[in-house]
Amino acid sequence: MIFKSKQADIVIPDTDLCSVVLTRVKKLGDKPALVDGPSGRTLSYNQLALQINKLACGLHQLGFKKGDVFATFIPNVPEYAVAFLGVAAVGGVNTTVNSLYSSSDLIHQFNDSGARFLLTIPEFLDRALPAAQETGIEKIFVLGDASGIEGVSAFSELLDNEGNAPEVSINPKTDLVALPYSSGTTGLSKGVMLTHENLISNMVLSCQPNPVDENDSMIAVLPFFHIYGMVLILNLAIYRGATLVTMPRFEIDQFLKIVQDYKISCLNLVPPIVLALAKHPAVDNYDLSSVRVIGCGAAPLGEELEKACSSRLACNIYQGYGLTEVSGASHVNPASNSEGKTGSVGPVLANTLAKIIDTETGAELGPNERGEVLIYGPHVMTGYLNNDEATAHTIDSQGWFHSGDIGYADEDGYFYIVDRVKELIKYKGYQVAPAELEALLLSHESIADAAVIPSPDEEAGEIPKAFVVLKEEISPQQIMQWVAERVAPHKKIRLLDIVAEIPKAASGKILRRVLVEQERERLADKS
Repeated sequence: MIFKSKQADIVIPDTDLCSVVLTRVKKLGDKPALVDGPSGRTLSYNQLALQINKLACGLHQLGFKKGDVFATFIPNVPEYAVAFLGVAAVGGVNTTVNSLYSSSDLIHQFNDSGARFLLTIPEFLDRALPAAQETGIEKIFVLGDASGIEGVSAFSELLDNEGNAPEVSINPKTDLVALPYSSGTTGLSKGVMLTHENLISNMVLSCQPNPVDENDSMIAVLPFFHIYGMVLILNLAIYRGATLVTMPRFEIDQFLKIVQDYKISCLNLVPPIVLALAKHPAVDNYDLSSVRVIGCGAAPLGEELEKACSSRLACNIYQGYGLTEVSGASHVNPASNSEGKTGSVGPVLANTLAKIIDTETGAELGPNERGEVLIYGPHVMTGYLNNDEATAHTIDSQGWFHSGDIGYADEDGYFYIVDRVKELIKYKGYQVAPAELEALLLSHESIADAAVIPSPDEEAGEIPKAFVVLKEEISPQQIMQWVAERVAPHKKIRLLDIVAEIPKAASGKILRRVLVEQERERLADKS
């Protein structure tokens, strides 16, 4: 059975991303478009458009051309919009980089994406410079003072021109505009090839169930390098004419103060922050009455936690579901209590199809039958960069994207995500591939065998847990510290058991499901 939206299909603008996002600039003029939350530094809609034109011109003057790749490795600040949309305007491709990445992570992404230019901040140079020197990065720009740093230029130099950027012919259906990296199903992260049409479609369609407009203010605490922050917060806020207040990192009191002081009306969050809003005592110290709606995604949110947060803040809350490979969301639950269903990620978006298939036979299933969620629509990626095998494994011959997530749809077409086929760990919304950590563990001279699984955690959603067979004596703490020194913080192993053997199938494949079931039993016994 194929599930379709009850909404009529929506006409998707047949043009480039930057033109669509900046649709309201002339009307909004000096209205604040982006505000740096901690400092109050503001970019109006007019200033944003001017800086985007200047960046596009500056890139053109340096020989950056259509199809070239620009890597952005900075926290959430107003300049992120200038960089992303300026690159888009000149026909370039944005590869957005996780701000927690280690040098080895950066080397992989820079090499795989073929990035020519890099934008970062001075605080990240200890990781960025070594990676850039080992790869094909030609120019490095930093926000702020670049004096005295060899081989680095100030971002402001890119804007030092008249802003007469050349017009670039863009085919929205085929020309790439974004290349975020996703772990997909296993192994090293893969470049997800997203076109102008992909991002425009998701931006236009995803805001239909719960619209924001020029009267709204939004907060950007979720990272712009992630598809959620990139499409459903950064680009969508500007497209809809809202004011977007950015935060470089999450800190509970600063977050609450910004919501209070800027009278934020729409919060786009992940479960750990929803948990804090529901339970943290600091919430009572701030006036959050401006908040009218909270959207939550990137990881499952329990029904009880959804109700607790909604009740405490006296606002509507809704869940959505999506992936990097579908440019953001594919399902969004209406926030209205009369339309939405608590605990559901909602019905499929307009212009989008979904179905549930049996994981063993591939047969299509009906309402209330659990299977793998498949998605079809104008926002599905064109594929993984430099990886035809992974693309063919994920997008079938009919164009259906196989999500790797297990779910079901009720008789009204509302979807519920309950488990995963794929083996990714979702730590605070960040993807962690078990195979990558297993490979690292097996490189340790004291370890004979290893497996890594997700362990449920109330705050993080899931945390990486390792099971290790030893060659020689070493403590779990020593192993975890050794791993922590070699990976990004979200990839740290946070629990570790020493075991006699790792359960495996006859083929040698790790039976992670056995370990996952054991872990669930352990947690159940503790409670």
